[in-house]
Amino acid sequence: MLYRIAGDAVMVVHFAFIVFVAAGALLAWRWPRLVWAHLPALVWGVASVTLGLACPLTSLEKGLRRLAGTEGYEGGFVDHYIEDVVYPDEYSVALRSLAAVVVVVGYLRLGRPRLAPSSLVRSPGEHRSDG
Repeated sequence: MLYRIAGDAVMVVHFAFIVFVAAGALLAWRWPRLVWAHLPALVWGVASVTLGLACPLTSLEKGLRRLAGTEGYEGGFVDHYIEDVVYPDEYSVALRSLAAVVVVVGYLRLGRPRLAPSSLVRSPGEHRSDG
């Protein structure tokens, strides 16, 4: 029972990691220091998709499920839990492309200079010129 619960916990963490890889740059708009956690996660996510690296979370989950007495699943986490469950397999390329656009847009916005708070406040007696 404990191994099954641990396997379920790893599955939830794995799903959260995938969401973080896809949306972490957007979260960094609110919490800019999050970039330092997102960059290595993004590198790992891109490398695992493009190079076909085995994910340690998938291996851990499968091992825990075997210890719990259940059969593991074939393939990877995304193949088992997401493709053809959350969305049809034929949308994989489009959704990966959308995730890439979200990451790029997120980092482009993070790279823009921010207005200093002092530039938003006018000093007493200063008038706005609209013309």
